[in-house]
Parts: sequence; structure tokens; C-alpha cells
Amino acid sequence: MYEYKNSEFVVSGTEHWVAWPVRPRWQLVARFAATVLFLPFWAVLGIAIFLGTLAIGLATEVITAVSSSYDKAFDRFMDKAFGRVFTLPRWCVLWSEMRYEGDAAYYRAEVDRLVAKWTAKATAPYVRNKSRPISECEIPRRAYRGCGGHYVVQTATAQGWELRPSDPEKSVRLWWSASS
Repeated sequence: MYEYKNSEFVVSGTEHWVAWPVRPRWQLVARFAATVLFLPFWAVLGIAIFLGTLAIGLATEVITAVSSSYDKAFDRFMDKAFGRVFTLPRWCVLWSEMRYEGDAAYYRAEVDRLVAKWTAKATAPYVRNKSRPISECEIPRRAYRGCGGHYVVQTATAQGWELRPSDPEKSVRLWWSASS
């Protein structure tokens, strides 16, 4: 398939776009147990970062009224902090992953459901005084682990999406071409 390198699309090795091998059952159980123990800590950390960011934001409101560059930098910081905290690390194993590991049909159905959901959002009619419909989406690796990134691209292109620069090890990014 395609990958983004040096500001252009190039054909990459297929090993990144195919389904990942099935993990051993003992490893899934151990990772699931670690996830269950880790999630409360992760939630407390997310709340702490949110409250800390809110406190800093309120304290520096005077600076943001004067400096637009500080405002932009603070927004980037918040996006990075919340983006990392509100997504699970890749080593975490959810119940559905442990239950359906190796079931390609389940992962294909999950990809179909996600792409259909994003397509419905992208094709939603524009309502005045509301935000415009989305034009980009990202399908996480958790959703296509058992069927591969190539299936995401095939399903999405059949519904009108185009592949964006993506790292199939993390996620597949798509762009709704009809939005432009």
C-alpha cells in the first residue's frame, strides 16, 4: 500500500498493512490484568492534567489577551497533553480484544462500523450556526488489528475516503475528498 515519507506517498512494505499475528492467550490475560490495574491511575492522571491545565489557563488569561503566540502555544500544549492522556497506550488490552483475538470477521465488522460512522458524520448536511461536517478521521490500530490496514483503506475508498499520510503501526488516517 502507501505510506508518507519525505513529503510524498511511496509504496511501503506490505508487512505493515496486513493483519498482525495472533498474540498468545497468556500474554493477553497478563496485559488485560495490567490494563485493569493501570486504568484507575490513568484516569486520575488525566483529571490531574485537566485541572492543572485549567489552573494554568486561568492564571495566564491576562497574557493570552495580549499575546496571540502564547495562546497558540498553550493550545498546542493542551492538545498534546490531552491527546496522550485520553488515549490508551498500545500495550493495553481491552476485554473485546482479549475475547475476539484472531477473529478476522469481528475486526472487519468493527472497521465497517467505524468507517460507516465517520462517513455518516462527513456526509451530514451543513446546519447553519453549527460546525461544518468533519473532513478527516483516524481509525486506530485497535480496530483493525485482526484484518490489517489494507482492509481499512479498501473499505474507506469504496465509501469515498482517501488515504492520508498514515503510520499503519498506530492508525490509518483518512480524508473525505468531497469536503473540498
